[in-house]
Amino acid sequence: MSSKTWQGCLAALALGAMTTGAQAASAPSLAGAWQLVRVDNVSADGRHVPLYGPSPQGLLLIDAQGHYALQMVRAQRTRFAGGDKAHGSADEYRAASMQGNAHYGHVEAVGGVLRFAIEHATFPNWDGTEQRRPFTLRGDELTYTVPTPTTGAGHATGEVSWRRVR
Repeated sequence: MSSKTWQGCLAALALGAMTTGAQAASAPSLAGAWQLVRVDNVSADGRHVPLYGPSPQGLLLIDAQGHYALQMVRAQRTRFAGGDKAHGSADEYRAASMQGNAHYGHVEAVGGVLRFAIEHATFPNWDGTEQRRPFTLRGDELTYTVPTPTTGAGHATGEVSWRRVR
């Protein structure tokens, strides 16, 4: 069996173990892998603005103990002209900051609310914070509201949808 085949088998076993353990601990289970569907800012008048463009890319991974890692990016991001992250222009640094978001820590579902204990985030103001986000889970689609998004806080709320990877 090739190395690549073994890696695939190990990944499948690990994902199966995470899902089985989480199902015993809570129903419905959020453990597993989730693919980003949309991430919008929603203004007071109900208008949706796609924060990372019309086809954002992202992955949310949750293990059976509630540890998570989340990353979302604009599908087409601005590249650094010089090819060196340490020597970008002000515009390149701004674009890099605005075209993605990532954080990790611990998450748990308590009575219709996701409670994120964020250890670290690409938006440093979120480091070490706890955030509560109302959510719905319909089949394989998880949607939650971000009361104070990284962009537009005070003027909009965030709305994020994920689809379970099968």
